[in-house]
Amino acid sequence: MAVLNLFKSRRSIHEYSSRKISRKVLLRVFEAAKWAPSAHNAQPWRFIVIRDPAIKRKLARTMASRWDKDLIRNGVSRENREILTKSSIERFTSAPIIIVACLTMEDMDEYPDSRRQKIEHVMAAQSVAAAIENMLLATHSEGLGSHWFCAPLFCQGAVRKVLGIPHDVEPQALITMGYPVNEPSPPLRKPLGKIVFQNYWRETS
Repeated sequence: MAVLNLFKSRRSIHEYSSRKISRKVLLRVFEAAKWAPSAHNAQPWRFIVIRDPAIKRKLARTMASRWDKDLIRNGVSRENREILTKSSIERFTSAPIIIVACLTMEDMDEYPDSRRQKIEHVMAAQSVAAAIENMLLATHSEGLGSHWFCAPLFCQGAVRKVLGIPHDVEPQALITMGYPVNEPSPPLRKPLGKIVFQNYWRETS
């Protein structure tokens, strides 16, 4: 029940206090992340911790600029684009810590055909996601808050350039982290009958 309560009480945090996160606490969070399961035990995750305000600002602005181009394609008005990108920059720069989670195929298996190689890449992405989930739960257990964003997937080249990430390493996610100012209300969850099926695919009431 204690573990279940940990899962149920974790929230995606939008606002953080200015309280600093100690190195000791942060290392415990990454210790939890590294014990996530992974395909072939390849551990294809890599993490970049960003505390420097100037780097956070540069990364946030670069990502927002790339997002603005996508919003233009979506037909979003200039006024609304400015609101959205400004909010994005504020969200990322105001967090005490930003963590960029990356994927490397360095120790994953290699196949001569594209079908199996694509599946291998999906397995690596699933492994990175498992490490991020461990990180989020460990963060919560330490009294911290966090928020998982997939924004780097939409601008991998820009993120690579700002952070000096090698071309064969893929930025996958951005996690903001800090001590929460408040606790958001729990989000709605689908009933088990909608997500758990017995033997065959069918929904139950």
